[in-house]
Amino acid sequence: MANKPSIPKGTRDFSPTEMLRRKYIFSTIEKVFQKYGFLPLETPAMENLETLTGKYGEEGDRLIFKILNSGDAWGGVSEEVKKGLATGEVAPGKFASAVSEKALRYDLTVPFARYVVQHQNEIAFPFKRYQIQPVWRADRPQKGRYREFYQCDADVIGSTSLLNEVELVQLFDDVFSALGLHVVVKINDRKVLSGIAEVSGQPEKVVDIVTAIDKLDKIGREKVEEEMRAKGVSDEAIKGIAPLFDLKGSWSEQRPLLEKWLSSSPMAQQGLKDLSFTFEAVGALKSAKLEYDPTLARGLDYYTGAIFEVKAAEGTMPGSICGGGRYDDLTGIFGLKNMSGVGISFGADRIYDVLLETNKFPTELGGSTKLLFANFGEAEAMHCLKLLRTVREAGIAAELYPDQVKMAKQFKYADDKGIAYVAIIGENELIQGIVTVKDMKTGEQKAVKQDELISAIA
Repeated sequence: MANKPSIPKGTRDFSPTEMLRRKYIFSTIEKVFQKYGFLPLETPAMENLETLTGKYGEEGDRLIFKILNSGDAWGGVSEEVKKGLATGEVAPGKFASAVSEKALRYDLTVPFARYVVQHQNEIAFPFKRYQIQPVWRADRPQKGRYREFYQCDADVIGSTSLLNEVELVQLFDDVFSALGLHVVVKINDRKVLSGIAEVSGQPEKVVDIVTAIDKLDKIGREKVEEEMRAKGVSDEAIKGIAPLFDLKGSWSEQRPLLEKWLSSSPMAQQGLKDLSFTFEAVGALKSAKLEYDPTLARGLDYYTGAIFEVKAAEGTMPGSICGGGRYDDLTGIFGLKNMSGVGISFGADRIYDVLLETNKFPTELGGSTKLLFANFGEAEAMHCLKLLRTVREAGIAAELYPDQVKMAKQFKYADDKGIAYVAIIGENELIQGIVTVKDMKTGEQKAVKQDELISAIA
């Protein structure tokens, strides 16, 4: 017996209804990107493995989907290496690099940095680009976390101005106002976090400290401290970090406490100054709320300044639905130094889940059929084809049922597809030059002249 067809864990099929909703999200985000002057860009689904490795921290590297070299990569491995792999004499990492030179992209930011370096002589800086494409992560699938998912990124590279951070906060506000969703935009600065590591007495452990702090919401303070100890952060340093966990209130309430606590760190003071500018310059937002979160870290190694995270203020989605930050020298890893950038990423799949849960999708989404012409036979169908062309030229999505079957079946088809109206042209309607229009929601029918059909359903 043949196995039932299936798809890999952490991936999904999307029905027509789901696709219309997804396109609604993408088009809403894209319109705002364009309004802010961002230009579209696409990069390949796979990159050279060396392009991605070492850019996402230790944990991120483990989640990169590697692609076997073309052909039978395993068959090309010597028996000696296979045996060594089985006995542990050959390290899995060494073996993997021998059979895999490519990987599926993990995010859109590193491929973007690679693109900028490759095409630096053709680009006008500052370069503002947006990118809407799928990414892949070998993560454990769970609610709101998939192995294949779309990101919608906007980045500005070639400028250190904090006005870019301000605009990105306002862009978040514009997108979620358009989607009708209330969100909290959380902000921190990597320079403040580096300053905390500095005053704790272990500045060299900043990445380990930040990576652990980033998990505070998920695992709690006790586990965060355990992880720090496991990474070699001393008990004295952990004690020095303790005031961080007690910070509460608004930015204006937290700032004086932070300035006092981190007074010995010039780096932290600069971070606090930058945050103050951003809060002041952003001004009043339409629907989003801007909040300072002292424990917001985002574990990615390449953030150097502002860090963003957006959470839905409604629904039960536990994690963030957007994120981003400032990276001062991301292109430096590819040989182009001193190219500062700042970017944000919309998690379209998570946004979809929140909009669905909170019933925020519009009842009518563009792209679905509005009018169905019923099929009563060859003569009637030929007449309907002429009207069908007129209706479509007027910009109305319409179709003709292709087969002459019972009306009950044709009405059910309209119901199943969410078609608003059915145009009925039988023998009597043909003789009288009229159309009977049935409203599928109310069940009401009315006869109109054929040249009045468009106005009757508009």
